[in-house]
Amino acid sequence: MYRYDSVDQAIVDQRVAEFRDQTERYLRGELSEDAFRPLRLLNGLYYQRYAPMLRIAVPYGVVSAGQVRTLAHVARIYDRGVGHVTTRQNLQLNHPRVEDVPDILAELARVEMHAIQTSGNCVRNVTTDPMAGVAPDEIADPRPYCELIRQWATLHPEFLHLPRKFKIAVSGAVHDRATVRVHDVGLRIVENEVGERGFEVWAGGGLGRLPILSQRVRAFLPEAELLTYLEALLRVYNREGRRDNKHKARIKVLVKARGIEDFREAVEREYRQGRDTRLRLDPARIEAVHQAFAPPAYADEAVDDDSIPLEAPKAFSEGQRRRWRYWLERNVSAHRVRGYRAVYIALKGVERPPGDVTADELERVADWAERYSFGEVRTTYQQNLVLPDVRRRDLPALFEELESAGLAEPTIGLLTDPICCPGFDYCSLANAHSIPVARALQERFADLDHVYDLGDLRLNISGCMNACGHHHTAQIGLLGVEKQGRSWYQIQIGGADGDAPALGKVLGPAVPAEDVVPAVERVVEHYLAQRREGESFRSTFQRIGLGSFRDALAEHA
Repeated sequence: MYRYDSVDQAIVDQRVAEFRDQTERYLRGELSEDAFRPLRLLNGLYYQRYAPMLRIAVPYGVVSAGQVRTLAHVARIYDRGVGHVTTRQNLQLNHPRVEDVPDILAELARVEMHAIQTSGNCVRNVTTDPMAGVAPDEIADPRPYCELIRQWATLHPEFLHLPRKFKIAVSGAVHDRATVRVHDVGLRIVENEVGERGFEVWAGGGLGRLPILSQRVRAFLPEAELLTYLEALLRVYNREGRRDNKHKARIKVLVKARGIEDFREAVEREYRQGRDTRLRLDPARIEAVHQAFAPPAYADEAVDDDSIPLEAPKAFSEGQRRRWRYWLERNVSAHRVRGYRAVYIALKGVERPPGDVTADELERVADWAERYSFGEVRTTYQQNLVLPDVRRRDLPALFEELESAGLAEPTIGLLTDPICCPGFDYCSLANAHSIPVARALQERFADLDHVYDLGDLRLNISGCMNACGHHHTAQIGLLGVEKQGRSWYQIQIGGADGDAPALGKVLGPAVPAEDVVPAVERVVEHYLAQRREGESFRSTFQRIGLGSFRDALAEHA
């Protein structure tokens, strides 16, 4: 993984010192709340409903075992012993004291971590495929390009005060696991007809109040021109994006208002006229960053024969054997190197808010990473963790350890693997609870056999129109709304992310909290009644239409 050089470390150390001084002046009353607000936001510090929240950057979702231990330490010492994995692959602390934040940032800086630009109207944490570097379908590892973008965007003087926050995702595989089309800018690594590497550029995507899928701006951008083109695109947005209304300030509004052809021409014109040759990526620089992500020392591939089925240990009980089979199917992913697998650690279940991980669990994850995965951990936008490089023959031992720690829930991609925002329990913007709804659904759909029969069926939950729970792109999405002081939920169905993204359609009027689980049950039952053999929820929805589901729901109203 990438290691800081002297410039990186100097920037982070200086930021810690600056913010310590700013915080001390604020606490002494020398800085007003309005003056302190942009300073704290640039360093990832929010004020939520009941307490401050600190969002810690995990660039492109890659973190070392040592960094995980530091996260466990700061969660235990400065918070309530729990961290929360976000859809931008970061980690949040939900109860730090403002006066402790400079000390937290200083501890993070010692292990090459920070909270810079995890909030505010700037380029946020760049995200990517959690299988980057290990996926069999990968064209090229996207992490080096994410790192180049991080270096370019960090404290960029021209883009620290954009009209609104700006999110970039990069995918390097045939299949999109980075959800590039719901981002302000999405980049897909491609090769042209002569084998040259470059990027397909998409812009204008986003969820929230105005959910829109991005549109293609360029079919092929040469690899060397990545930063030059991004600079041109950001300049157009910075110059022309609306600043009079924050709800209309995202780039998706600009692209929609201008039309993709006009927006494309504006970017191309800026690119041609304002090209800064210093931003051009020469082969030596590209190669140097690629070397930071060189693969680990994998064992000889002949040691493990992938053709031999991996049996459960004889000591397993029948229940363990069943969970083992499900875990292999859902939580273990193919690897580009023979004899290895990537393993998901699901941070979901009745006993935990989706994405939450305790300090004790983080320390265990660090231990597993060192013993089983070359000391590396990934965070995912679905709010889970990944050990990317596990020997196939080590899977039984790892499963037993995960099982004993309560972290072997075999639910990846299923209805019981929801993306869920913090909702009314934490967020000052939320209209409704999210976590209790997730817990109630986990309890209702606790039968593994039933959930597995449903197949790939993602259910996501957002507590307000900002859509931090990505409810628009789930097969079943729940949006919390407030009515007369009570939580109600609008149900959307038919959404999808990945290779064929789609935005869900509203099923009908919002239902009160007590009716959410029965309503979801009826949607699921109708799918089971109508699906053809091997047909997914999405395919069934496309075939029978929204009206069929709406009628089924109305029959039981």
